Amino acid sequence: MISQQSPNEYWLSHLQEHLKQERYCPQAAQRCTAVARRFLTYLNKRHIAVEVTEPSNVNLYLQNELRLFRQHHQRAPGSMVGWRTSHTRGIHMLLRLVQGQWPPIPVPSAPREIFHRELCKEYASWMCDVRGLALQTRSDCCAEAHRFLSWLEERGSRQNLLNTTVADVDTYMMFRARSQRRRSLKSTATRFRSFLGYLHITRRITLDLTTAVIGPTLYAFESIPSSLRSEDVKAVVEETRKDRSRKGLRDYAILMLLSSYGLRAGEVTALRLDDVDWRSEVIHIHHSKTGVRSELPLLAAVGNAILDYLRKGRPKVQAREIFIRNRAPYRPFQSGSSLYTPIRCRLEAAGVNPAGKRGPHAFRHARAVSVLRASVPAKEIGDVVGHRSVASSAAYLKLATEDLRAVALEIPGEVKA
Repeated sequence: MISQQSPNEYWLSHLQEHLKQERYCPQAAQRCTAVARRFLTYLNKRHIAVEVTEPSNVNLYLQNELRLFRQHHQRAPGSMVGWRTSHTRGIHMLLRLVQGQWPPIPVPSAPREIFHRELCKEYASWMCDVRGLALQTRSDCCAEAHRFLSWLEERGSRQNLLNTTVADVDTYMMFRARSQRRRSLKSTATRFRSFLGYLHITRRITLDLTTAVIGPTLYAFESIPSSLRSEDVKAVVEETRKDRSRKGLRDYAILMLLSSYGLRAGEVTALRLDDVDWRSEVIHIHHSKTGVRSELPLLAAVGNAILDYLRKGRPKVQAREIFIRNRAPYRPFQSGSSLYTPIRCRLEAAGVNPAGKRGPHAFRHARAVSVLRASVPAKEIGDVVGHRSVASSAAYLKLATEDLRAVALEIPGEVKA
């Protein structure tokens, strides 16, 4: 009930309470509230209710604010990205509180758009019920399907889709090849081939075009994974251990998990408080890529690092995930990729400059190589790092170059007469 408050003051008070709950600093909260108040005044002058505000209204407001900025300062903002973010942060937060979600999910209105949505929904159900594919795989395939249908434009309608040809397939693959590397294009071809197969099975296209999708050939073990040397891993871990700030405690615990178990970044960010069994000294890992759950012994150093972070570094939040962002809003990491920046910063702080990748996956490869050099069988390596197949672990053999040199055969030189 709004009571005696005006609608604007009602929503602004909700915004202030939200900022307080999310533990924004006073300066940031004040800035967000001021921008939201100014935006509500703008809407009132144009008789637009905040409950029905659309993205176009926000864009027009930003254009107006940018014009006023240029008139007042006689110049453009120093950083357009920074200027826009400072204006949209409070507005988007306000609109999420009012409307429940922002930006709003666009509702297809044209017949072709409705057809595309229904077709992709049916395709997702087929991949789940018939093929038993994982959620992430279904999501990636549906995204590729929607991209292809949109690319077809008028040819992607319910009536015209039936006449899709080999030329359409070739042209689309050339279009996708412009912005992708070989490995990414190979994945695109696989997803595209799956969708074309579904279209043919359901008789939405006349020809079986799956064989017309030609992707690049990738040879087994053709690339060498990026890995850190053992001394580099030790240097990064030791340098991070010296940082006793909240962020330092968090990053140290993350690095201990990466370097000790060779976990994927997504497996670290998905770790929950319930996954650590302190009494039994076991840590439960959900392997994000294979869907397999495994139990690993909780090493003392890892357990102490996690416990130190939980006691002294972790913000007090309701989330059950162990690792939380270090800035407001205090929330769990959205995905494993969000660990790249903190890991890269820790590498730079330790003066470690690897030739290849410098993200969390390099620690996974380093761990696999270290146990390989300890004469651990490939099957046991796979059990630790979460591989289903021994062949997946065999890729790390390429990194053990010193070990390979030790067993190399000498090639006899040319015998002189």
